[in-house]
Amino acid sequence: LNAGDMSTLSFHATKVYNTIEGGALVMHDEQTKKRIDYLKNFGFADEVTVVAPGINSKMDEVRAAYGLLNLRQVDSAIAARRQVAIKYREALSGVDGITFFDDMPGVKHNYSYFPIFIDAEKYGMTRDELYYRMKEHNVLGRRYFYPLISTFGSYQGLQSAIPENLINAHRMADSVICLPMHHALGDGDIKRVLDCIM
Repeated sequence: LNAGDMSTLSFHATKVYNTIEGGALVMHDEQTKKRIDYLKNFGFADEVTVVAPGINSKMDEVRAAYGLLNLRQVDSAIAARRQVAIKYREALSGVDGITFFDDMPGVKHNYSYFPIFIDAEKYGMTRDELYYRMKEHNVLGRRYFYPLISTFGSYQGLQSAIPENLINAHRMADSVICLPMHHALGDGDIKRVLDCIM
């Protein structure tokens, strides 16, 4: 959270630590914090003074309470997710055409997602074919970064959206699928996922 002038955190329900919805901004100077405080609270400086345009972006008490309760179990959830990631890695390590990231030394991972990368030529089917195969078995993977924002009509005309400028982004968008990941996934659930892939 020390990189750059400001960092953002998502507390959306899909995250390991969540408050159902919402997030946080971390900044390093009081002036920026004050400006953000105005923006998130209708521009109010006090009960009668509005100094800037703003919106209602405050976290409500229910989500804050949920977040406090979630803090009690987040470490055990991360530990359980790590075990799921280990099982996925062990099972998929020898599958031709499937690659994935290993944990990086010195980084504390939260195992929010488990993305795998499909090389269709080596694997024998495309990422989308695998996605639909999983879906047929009620195993819900997620095609991440798909579709690319640059393919949306509102961006297609931009120079920065030209596919030749985004070769790596297109490659990722066409090859990534995130496997189901949750701290309550049992061995039977993991086997159902792996049976679709292997």
